[in-house]
Amino acid sequence: MGKRTLVRDLVKERQNDLTAAERRLTATLLDDSLIPGLQSITKLAEDASVSTPTVIRLARKLGFDGFPDLQSAIRDEVAARVKEPLAKLEPLERMSNRDHIVSRFAMAVSHNINRTLDRLDLAEFDRVAAQLSDPSRHLYLLGGRITRSNAHHFFNHLQIIRSGVSLLDSSPSVWPQSLLDMDEKSTLIVFDIRRYEKELERLARLVVGQGADIVLFTDQWGSPIERHAAFCFRSMVEVPSSWDSTLAISFLIEALVAEIQSRSSGAERIAALEEMIGESRIFRSL
Repeated sequence: MGKRTLVRDLVKERQNDLTAAERRLTATLLDDSLIPGLQSITKLAEDASVSTPTVIRLARKLGFDGFPDLQSAIRDEVAARVKEPLAKLEPLERMSNRDHIVSRFAMAVSHNINRTLDRLDLAEFDRVAAQLSDPSRHLYLLGGRITRSNAHHFFNHLQIIRSGVSLLDSSPSVWPQSLLDMDEKSTLIVFDIRRYEKELERLARLVVGQGADIVLFTDQWGSPIERHAAFCFRSMVEVPSSWDSTLAISFLIEALVAEIQSRSSGAERIAALEEMIGESRIFRSL
């Protein structure tokens, strides 16, 4: 296979044509950089909770004659990657104390971001950016116990770039007021990583019932909300800690902010905001 026909690229190019079962299978393949594809067809199907015919159908959709042909391409791709220079990791590996928590954490976060990017569907990223920059849509944001800060971070940027952005209160008792205003021109951006929160899933189901779309940010295993989401970004979260890391999620948020701002008239709004901040200083002297 040539450089432009890597299995990872083929999977990303064909995502819109895949069935739900085939998407589960590709998620399993990409979860560990195609390594699962080196197993037998039976073991791969079992790990992905799909049938062996699904594996064969996916191979043919990707342009291969069958699973043996796909597996051969995966083997070549994995072998080539092993031979690639590890220049990007060398500075971290040369740290004087690689056993220190800072070194181990840095390696884990770097690994998480690289694997998150490896599985990122750029076409889906662009569709989400287009939707979130549409001024006719009202955006709502909500995070869970650990991801509440991610929702706040995204909200702080979006409300500067554009109007029509709301941050939902963390208390479910006040969600119905926002639900009443949601319709087909609304998008809920929700963050949910393990331990997945049942209240968020119930809300997601109601949001879809109102006709609104959901953009989900979750971990590599996938929140139950994924079944309701129009768009889903899975990020790697495991680090040497009792807590999961959301740095890979933050990376995606800030990349989206940059793209949304480039698509909108955010510069004019930011300039007006700066002027308003300057004018408001008169109140500080009272």
